[in-house]
Amino acid sequence: QVQLVESGGGLVQAGGSLRLSCAASTTIFSTFDMGWYRQVPGQEREWVARIAAGGTTRYADSVKDRFTCSRDNAKKTVYLEMNSLKPEDTADYYCHARNIFSGMTYWGRGTLVTVSS
Repeated sequence: QVQLVESGGGLVQAGGSLRLSCAASTTIFSTFDMGWYRQVPGQEREWVARIAAGGTTRYADSVKDRFTCSRDNAKKTVYLEMNSLKPEDTADYYCHARNIFSGMTYWGRGTLVTVSS
């Protein structure tokens, strides 16, 4: 069982920045594709960004050029740097992990990001 713990959420004004972190409790972090999702209450969870085990990143169109996903395998942590935040970025942000060999997936419990206008 892998536990994912997100941190770094909070309240920020539009145009501001936040950096989310997700720490994983596994010794084989480098074998996981990592992703970020977000969810507004009453809406479906949507994919935001991912970073593959090999380091390749992809982003949803809505956050491209504003958000940057990175990872530190030594610290077993994935990051989401969020810049130029907009009120529509307000959501609970969830960390997701998928092992590239077993296919097992895990979710964190989320961290709330609120962007005020």
